Amino acid sequence: MENQISTSKLVAPSVVSEESDVPSADTNLTSSIKALHPYQNQKSSVKKAPPSKHKILSKEAQNLPFDVYDAYDKPVILSELLDEVSRTIRIFVIVEKVHADAAALWILHTYVVGYFDTSPIFIINAPERACAKTLFQTVLAYLAARALMASNATASSLFRSIDLWQPTIFFDEADTFFKDNNDLLGMVNAGYKASGFVLRSEAVDDSFVPRKFPVFGAKSIAGIALERHLPDSTMSRGIVINMRRKLPDETVTRLRYAEPGLFARLCAKLERAADDYAEAIQQVRPHLPDALSDRAQDNWEPLLAIAEVAGDGWLERATQAALILSNQSNEKVSTGNELLSDIQSIFDERAHGKKNWDKISSSELITELEHIPESPWATYNQGRPIAPRQLASQLAVYGIKSKTVRLGPHDTPKGYELSQFEDAFARYLNAADASVPEAVQYEDTSLDTPTPSDARLY
Repeated sequence: MENQISTSKLVAPSVVSEESDVPSADTNLTSSIKALHPYQNQKSSVKKAPPSKHKILSKEAQNLPFDVYDAYDKPVILSELLDEVSRTIRIFVIVEKVHADAAALWILHTYVVGYFDTSPIFIINAPERACAKTLFQTVLAYLAARALMASNATASSLFRSIDLWQPTIFFDEADTFFKDNNDLLGMVNAGYKASGFVLRSEAVDDSFVPRKFPVFGAKSIAGIALERHLPDSTMSRGIVINMRRKLPDETVTRLRYAEPGLFARLCAKLERAADDYAEAIQQVRPHLPDALSDRAQDNWEPLLAIAEVAGDGWLERATQAALILSNQSNEKVSTGNELLSDIQSIFDERAHGKKNWDKISSSELITELEHIPESPWATYNQGRPIAPRQLASQLAVYGIKSKTVRLGPHDTPKGYELSQFEDAFARYLNAADASVPEAVQYEDTSLDTPTPSDARLY
């Protein structure tokens, strides 16, 4: 694991602040962007009001818990900047290019998050220790807007920080403290939507009055086996990156050897890109692949909007990332969904010549479930098979209840009929296949393993 270096040690470049007297020959970039991007998918709805995020200049940020950079003094080409950020990530972290591209888009989204209705959580998940999850999140924090490391912070301090500064919040080691912290989970989940808030009481004179604290904003969570420590409601709100341990022959540049000012220069460019491209990003309505679920479309819409404005192949790259990463996330299903899938398989097998195949008793269904290889049902009840009451409880969520079924003249046990499951099968199991279409196959034109000298190319 790399030693973390303080972002405060990174020297900010000499950039022009909002008070600069530099000639404004380049200030027409925003209008040029509009001319270059005659979007076919522009939003026709009422334009969302610009965010009320207070602009903080670097000279005002001395006592803040995060670094602030003034915008770069020259216009930036968005596609080239995203390329640069993606390459920089892979210089220091072993990740696939599709992961780095998703991270680059998410990083820029932290600078313009106020223009969106949702903000996907960037979830860095590792199966074991020493998979560079902390390193990856540290690199993201060096590049994100107003990065606030908050692993030991309380929920109350965080929602007040969001209300005051609108930072990007980073939680590391989430597997150690998130699971039983309902206040923190509630704040993170509510902060996914622009309308999200928490309600708290505040002392006013001799009484208490309720106050709404907005909690919308960009957030990243890193941890080990997070699928076991975070609820599905949180995991589904995120773009999940599954890390792998580095092989002996895989090499990266150590973060402490980064070129002085590298991250500061990129942050200044990201600030400039946010200033120049935010309105264009807000106006575009990107195509959302039908293969994505409704929640996945919500997660990826901000990043796809950025990619469409960037052009130069970035929309294809973002679409590729959305399909691949969403498909990987869907491989982990809820207990109820796994139960439905196994029951569907049982009915499919019974359909081949078995009398009354579309009816089954509760006891026989449990026996069939126990015999499915690698399924959890044989040991679901504290090492024993799933009990009829537990089976009924899981299925009741989908509106399925046991009833008397006639299997023979004198055989009428409690059980289920296939017709009871058909609606649930259609709604929860027959989603579109999120495989990657051939037309969007990813072409990695970058170096497979960036060399240390790459860190000084920018």
